[in-house]
Amino acid sequence: MKAIQIKSTGGPEVMELVDLPVPQPKSNEAVVKIKAAGVNFIDVYNREGRYKAPLPLVLGQEGAGTVIAVGSEVRGAAVGDPVAYTMSLGSYAEYAAVPAERLVKIPSGVSERDAAAVLLQGMTAHYLVYDTFPLKKGQTALIHAAAGGVGLLLVQMAHNLGARVIATVSTDEKAKLAREAGADDIILYTQADFETETKKLTSGKGVDVVYDSVGKTTFDKSLNVLRPRGMMALYGGSSGAVAPFDPLLLTQKGSLFLTRPSLGNYIATPQELQQRAGAVFGMIREGKLKLRVEHTYPLAQAQQAHRDLEGRKTTGKLLLLP
Repeated sequence: MKAIQIKSTGGPEVMELVDLPVPQPKSNEAVVKIKAAGVNFIDVYNREGRYKAPLPLVLGQEGAGTVIAVGSEVRGAAVGDPVAYTMSLGSYAEYAAVPAERLVKIPSGVSERDAAAVLLQGMTAHYLVYDTFPLKKGQTALIHAAAGGVGLLLVQMAHNLGARVIATVSTDEKAKLAREAGADDIILYTQADFETETKKLTSGKGVDVVYDSVGKTTFDKSLNVLRPRGMMALYGGSSGAVAPFDPLLLTQKGSLFLTRPSLGNYIATPQELQQRAGAVFGMIREGKLKLRVEHTYPLAQAQQAHRDLEGRKTTGKLLLLP
Protein backbone atom coordinates (compact mmCIF):
# COMPACT_ATOMS: atom_id res chain seq x y z
CA MET A 1 0.00 0.00 0.00
CA LYS A 2 1.00 3.63 -0.45
CA ALA A 3 1.67 5.68 2.69
CA ILE A 4 3.31 8.92 3.78
CA GLN A 5 6.17 8.10 6.12
CA ILE A 6 8.83 10.11 7.92
CA LYS A 7 12.19 8.63 8.92
CA SER A 8 13.38 11.83 10.61
CA THR A 9 11.68 14.95 11.96
CA GLY A 10 11.78 18.29 10.19
CA GLY A 11 10.02 20.31 7.51
CA PRO A 12 7.49 19.09 4.93
CA GLU A 13 10.34 17.68 2.84
CA VAL A 14 10.86 14.79 5.33
CA MET A 15 7.53 13.27 4.25
CA GLU A 16 8.02 10.47 1.72
CA LEU A 17 5.53 8.46 -0.33
CA VAL A 18 6.50 4.83 0.29
CA ASP A 19 5.23 1.30 -0.31
CA LEU A 20 4.44 -0.64 2.87
CA PRO A 21 2.66 -3.93 3.58
CA VAL A 22 -1.07 -3.70 4.24
CA PRO A 23 -1.36 -3.94 8.04
CA GLN A 24 -2.86 -7.02 9.67
CA PRO A 25 -5.16 -6.50 12.65
CA LYS A 26 -4.06 -7.39 16.16
CA SER A 27 -6.71 -9.07 18.29
CA ASN A 28 -8.24 -5.72 19.37
CA GLU A 29 -7.88 -3.91 16.04
CA ALA A 30 -9.78 -3.33 12.82
CA VAL A 31 -8.16 -2.59 9.47
CA VAL A 32 -9.76 0.35 7.69
CA LYS A 33 -9.51 1.07 3.96
CA ILE A 34 -9.02 4.84 4.12
CA LYS A 35 -11.24 6.94 1.84
CA ALA A 36 -10.19 10.31 3.29
CA ALA A 37 -7.64 11.46 5.87
CA GLY A 38 -7.81 14.77 7.71
CA VAL A 39 -4.81 17.12 7.69
CA ASN A 40 -4.34 18.78 11.09
CA PHE A 41 -1.78 20.81 13.01
CA ILE A 42 -1.14 17.84 15.26
CA ASP A 43 0.34 16.14 12.17
CA VAL A 44 2.70 19.09 11.78
CA TYR A 45 3.70 18.78 15.45
CA ASN A 46 4.41 15.05 14.94
CA ARG A 47 6.40 15.79 11.79
CA GLU A 48 8.45 18.50 13.52
CA GLY A 49 9.10 16.33 16.58
CA ARG A 50 7.25 18.72 18.90
CA TYR A 51 5.06 15.74 19.80
CA LYS A 52 7.26 12.67 20.18
CA ALA A 53 6.53 9.38 18.41
CA PRO A 54 8.81 6.46 17.42
CA LEU A 55 10.36 6.67 13.94
CA PRO A 56 9.85 5.68 11.18
CA LEU A 57 6.30 6.96 11.41
CA VAL A 58 3.26 7.04 9.12
CA LEU A 59 1.66 10.42 9.78
CA GLY A 60 -2.01 11.26 10.19
CA GLN A 61 -4.38 11.00 13.15
CA GLU A 62 -7.78 11.23 11.48
CA GLY A 63 -9.41 9.06 8.87
CA ALA A 64 -12.64 7.60 7.53
CA GLY A 65 -13.38 4.60 5.39
CA THR A 66 -14.58 1.02 5.48
CA VAL A 67 -13.61 -1.86 7.76
CA ILE A 68 -12.02 -4.69 5.74
CA ALA A 69 -10.78 -6.96 8.57
CA VAL A 70 -11.17 -7.33 12.33
CA GLY A 71 -9.15 -8.99 15.07
CA SER A 72 -10.32 -12.01 17.03
CA GLU A 73 -11.50 -10.02 20.08
CA VAL A 74 -13.32 -7.23 18.22
CA ARG A 75 -17.07 -7.14 18.85
CA GLY A 76 -18.13 -3.55 18.11
CA ALA A 77 -17.06 -3.37 14.45
CA ALA A 78 -17.65 -5.63 11.48
CA VAL A 79 -16.32 -5.94 7.94
CA GLY A 80 -18.18 -3.47 5.72
CA ASP A 81 -18.90 -0.89 8.45
CA PRO A 82 -18.36 2.75 7.45
CA VAL A 83 -16.22 4.19 10.25
CA ALA A 84 -14.19 7.21 11.27
CA TYR A 85 -11.50 7.65 13.90
CA THR A 86 -9.01 10.10 15.33
CA MET A 87 -6.05 10.16 17.77
CA SER A 88 -4.60 6.99 16.27
CA LEU A 89 -1.52 7.36 14.06
CA GLY A 90 -1.24 6.15 10.49
CA SER A 91 -4.11 7.67 8.48
CA TYR A 92 -1.88 9.10 5.69
CA ALA A 93 -2.12 5.72 3.97
CA GLU A 94 -4.39 3.50 1.91
CA TYR A 95 -5.02 1.21 4.91
CA ALA A 96 -4.63 1.60 8.67
CA ALA A 97 -4.95 -0.72 11.66
CA VAL A 98 -6.91 1.04 14.41
CA PRO A 99 -7.90 -0.03 17.94
CA ALA A 100 -11.54 -1.01 17.49
CA GLU A 101 -12.66 0.87 20.61
CA ARG A 102 -11.52 4.13 18.94
CA LEU A 103 -13.74 3.65 15.90
CA VAL A 104 -16.97 5.57 15.46
CA LYS A 105 -19.61 4.31 13.05
CA ILE A 106 -20.60 6.93 10.46
CA PRO A 107 -24.38 7.45 10.55
CA SER A 108 -26.54 7.75 7.47
CA GLY A 109 -26.68 11.32 6.24
CA VAL A 110 -22.95 11.87 6.88
CA SER A 111 -20.47 11.06 4.10
CA GLU A 112 -17.05 9.54 4.65
CA ARG A 113 -15.40 12.77 3.52
CA ASP A 114 -17.51 14.79 5.94
CA ALA A 115 -16.66 12.37 8.74
CA ALA A 116 -12.94 12.68 8.04
CA ALA A 117 -13.31 16.44 7.83
CA VAL A 118 -15.13 16.92 11.13
CA LEU A 119 -14.17 14.28 13.65
CA LEU A 120 -10.99 15.74 15.16
CA GLN A 121 -11.82 19.41 14.67
CA GLY A 122 -15.52 19.04 15.42
CA MET A 123 -14.93 17.18 18.68
CA THR A 124 -12.27 19.77 19.57
CA ALA A 125 -14.76 22.60 19.10
CA HIS A 126 -17.36 20.58 21.02
CA TYR A 127 -15.27 19.99 24.14
CA LEU A 128 -14.09 23.62 24.16
CA VAL A 129 -17.58 25.16 24.22
CA TYR A 130 -19.40 22.43 26.15
CA ASP A 131 -16.80 21.34 28.71
CA THR A 132 -13.57 23.37 28.96
CA PHE A 133 -15.49 26.62 29.30
CA PRO A 134 -19.21 25.77 29.00
CA LEU A 135 -20.50 28.75 27.06
CA LYS A 136 -23.87 30.17 27.99
CA LYS A 137 -26.28 32.49 26.25
CA GLY A 138 -25.26 36.11 26.74
CA GLN A 139 -21.58 35.40 27.36
CA THR A 140 -18.85 36.70 25.05
CA ALA A 141 -16.10 34.61 23.47
CA LEU A 142 -13.04 35.78 21.53
CA ILE A 143 -12.12 33.17 18.92
CA HIS A 144 -8.74 33.41 17.20
CA ALA A 145 -8.14 31.94 13.74
CA ALA A 146 -11.91 31.99 13.32
CA ALA A 147 -11.85 30.97 9.65
CA GLY A 148 -9.63 27.94 10.23
CA GLY A 149 -10.78 24.36 10.50
CA VAL A 150 -11.61 24.40 14.19
CA GLY A 151 -12.38 28.11 14.14
CA LEU A 152 -15.35 27.93 11.79
CA LEU A 153 -16.85 25.07 13.79
CA LEU A 154 -16.23 26.89 17.09
CA VAL A 155 -17.95 30.02 15.79
CA GLN A 156 -21.00 28.04 14.70
CA MET A 157 -21.31 26.15 17.99
CA ALA A 158 -20.83 29.28 20.09
CA HIS A 159 -23.39 31.15 17.99
CA ASN A 160 -25.88 28.28 18.28
CA LEU A 161 -25.54 28.46 22.08
CA GLY A 162 -26.48 32.14 22.03
CA ALA A 163 -23.05 33.55 22.91
CA ARG A 164 -21.63 36.71 21.41
CA VAL A 165 -18.67 35.85 19.17
CA ILE A 166 -15.77 38.20 18.49
CA ALA A 167 -13.63 36.65 15.76
CA THR A 168 -10.08 37.47 14.66
CA VAL A 169 -9.05 36.77 11.08
CA SER A 170 -6.31 37.94 8.71
CA THR A 171 -8.15 38.79 5.47
CA ASP A 172 -11.46 40.14 4.17
CA GLU A 173 -12.21 36.74 2.61
CA LYS A 174 -11.78 35.04 5.97
CA ALA A 175 -13.86 37.76 7.63
CA LYS A 176 -16.74 36.91 5.30
CA LEU A 177 -16.52 33.22 6.20
CA ALA A 178 -16.46 33.95 9.93
CA ARG A 179 -19.46 36.27 9.58
CA GLU A 180 -21.39 33.61 7.65
CA ALA A 181 -20.59 31.11 10.42
CA GLY A 182 -22.22 33.40 12.98
CA ALA A 183 -19.55 35.78 14.28
CA ASP A 184 -21.07 38.99 15.68
CA ASP A 185 -17.92 41.10 15.43
CA ILE A 186 -14.85 40.70 13.24
CA ILE A 187 -11.34 41.99 13.93
CA LEU A 188 -8.85 41.99 11.06
CA TYR A 189 -5.74 41.53 13.18
CA THR A 190 -3.53 42.44 10.21
CA GLN A 191 -5.04 45.92 10.18
CA ALA A 192 -5.95 46.60 13.81
CA ASP A 193 -4.72 45.64 17.28
CA PHE A 194 -7.07 42.93 18.53
CA GLU A 195 -6.53 43.88 22.17
CA THR A 196 -7.57 47.49 21.59
CA GLU A 197 -10.53 46.48 19.41
CA THR A 198 -11.78 43.81 21.82
CA LYS A 199 -11.72 46.26 24.72
CA LYS A 200 -13.70 48.75 22.61
CA LEU A 201 -16.25 46.12 21.63
CA THR A 202 -16.77 45.10 25.27
CA SER A 203 -16.73 48.66 26.66
CA GLY A 204 -13.59 47.78 28.60
CA LYS A 205 -15.20 44.87 30.46
CA GLY A 206 -13.38 42.11 28.58
CA VAL A 207 -14.57 38.74 27.32
CA ASP A 208 -15.59 35.67 29.32
CA VAL A 209 -13.32 33.30 27.42
CA VAL A 210 -10.61 33.31 24.76
CA TYR A 211 -10.31 30.24 22.55
CA ASP A 212 -6.76 30.45 21.22
CA SER A 213 -5.08 28.03 18.83
CA VAL A 214 -2.36 30.50 17.79
CA GLY A 215 -0.22 30.66 20.92
CA LYS A 216 3.00 32.63 20.89
CA THR A 217 1.89 35.75 19.00
CA THR A 218 -1.53 36.16 20.64
CA PHE A 219 -1.06 34.87 24.18
CA ASP A 220 -0.14 38.02 26.13
CA LYS A 221 -2.79 40.23 24.58
CA SER A 222 -5.39 37.49 24.94
CA LEU A 223 -4.85 37.50 28.70
CA ASN A 224 -5.29 41.29 28.63
CA VAL A 225 -8.79 41.11 27.11
CA LEU A 226 -10.24 38.68 29.66
CA ARG A 227 -12.67 39.86 32.32
CA PRO A 228 -11.72 39.15 35.95
CA ARG A 229 -11.92 35.36 36.52
CA GLY A 230 -12.20 34.79 32.77
CA MET A 231 -10.60 31.80 31.08
CA MET A 232 -7.93 31.38 28.44
CA ALA A 233 -8.35 28.06 26.65
CA LEU A 234 -5.07 27.65 24.77
CA TYR A 235 -5.71 24.62 22.60
CA GLY A 236 -2.97 25.01 19.98
CA GLY A 237 0.21 26.80 19.04
CA SER A 238 0.27 27.48 15.30
CA SER A 239 2.60 30.48 15.76
CA GLY A 240 4.91 28.66 18.17
CA ALA A 241 5.15 27.77 21.83
CA VAL A 242 4.25 30.30 24.53
CA ALA A 243 7.24 31.48 26.59
CA PRO A 244 7.38 30.43 30.25
CA PHE A 245 5.80 32.91 32.66
CA ASP A 246 5.11 33.39 36.37
CA PRO A 247 1.58 32.24 37.33
CA LEU A 248 1.39 35.33 39.54
CA LEU A 249 0.60 37.15 36.29
CA LEU A 250 -2.83 35.48 36.31
CA THR A 251 -3.50 36.97 39.74
CA GLN A 252 -2.42 40.44 38.65
CA LYS A 253 -4.75 40.35 35.64
CA GLY A 254 -7.83 39.39 37.64
CA SER A 255 -7.50 35.85 39.02
CA LEU A 256 -7.65 34.41 35.52
CA PHE A 257 -7.95 30.75 34.60
CA LEU A 258 -5.55 29.21 32.07
CA THR A 259 -5.92 25.74 30.59
CA ARG A 260 -4.01 23.91 27.88
CA PRO A 261 -6.51 21.21 26.90
CA SER A 262 -6.11 18.37 24.42
CA LEU A 263 -8.78 16.30 22.68
CA GLY A 264 -7.34 13.03 23.97
CA ASN A 265 -8.31 13.90 27.53
CA TYR A 266 -11.88 14.70 26.44
CA ILE A 267 -12.43 11.40 24.62
CA ALA A 268 -10.48 9.32 27.12
CA THR A 269 -13.09 6.57 27.41
CA PRO A 270 -14.95 4.79 24.60
CA GLN A 271 -18.22 6.09 26.07
CA GLU A 272 -17.11 9.72 25.96
CA LEU A 273 -15.74 9.28 22.44
CA GLN A 274 -19.05 7.86 21.19
CA GLN A 275 -21.09 10.57 22.92
CA ARG A 276 -18.96 13.44 21.62
CA ALA A 277 -18.72 12.08 18.08
CA GLY A 278 -22.46 11.36 18.10
CA ALA A 279 -23.20 14.94 19.15
CA VAL A 280 -21.06 16.35 16.33
CA PHE A 281 -22.51 14.02 13.69
CA GLY A 282 -25.99 14.91 14.97
CA MET A 283 -25.30 18.62 14.42
CA ILE A 284 -24.33 17.89 10.81
CA ARG A 285 -27.43 15.79 10.14
CA GLU A 286 -29.67 18.50 11.65
CA GLY A 287 -28.06 21.23 9.56
CA LYS A 288 -26.71 23.04 12.64
CA LEU A 289 -23.10 22.56 11.61
CA LYS A 290 -21.90 23.33 8.09
CA LEU A 291 -18.55 21.99 6.95
CA ARG A 292 -16.11 23.73 4.66
CA VAL A 293 -13.73 21.33 2.96
CA GLU A 294 -11.54 23.83 1.19
CA HIS A 295 -9.14 21.56 -0.59
CA THR A 296 -8.48 17.88 -1.24
CA TYR A 297 -5.08 16.49 -2.22
CA PRO A 298 -3.93 13.14 -3.54
CA LEU A 299 -1.84 11.29 -0.96
CA ALA A 300 1.33 12.05 -2.93
CA GLN A 301 0.80 15.80 -2.34
CA ALA A 302 0.96 15.61 1.45
CA GLN A 303 3.98 17.93 1.49
CA GLN A 304 1.97 20.64 -0.27
CA ALA A 305 -0.96 20.16 2.10
CA HIS A 306 1.34 20.81 5.05
CA ARG A 307 2.89 23.86 3.39
CA ASP A 308 -0.56 25.30 2.72
CA LEU A 309 -1.71 24.62 6.29
CA GLU A 310 1.39 26.14 7.89
CA GLY A 311 1.36 29.11 5.53
CA ARG A 312 -2.07 30.20 6.81
CA LYS A 313 -3.27 30.04 3.19
CA THR A 314 -6.26 27.89 4.03
CA THR A 315 -9.72 28.14 5.51
CA GLY A 316 -11.83 25.23 6.71
CA LYS A 317 -10.58 21.68 6.28
CA LEU A 318 -7.88 19.99 4.20
CA LEU A 319 -8.17 16.32 3.22
CA LEU A 320 -5.83 13.76 1.71
CA LEU A 321 -7.49 11.20 -0.56
CA PRO A 322 -5.50 7.93 -0.74
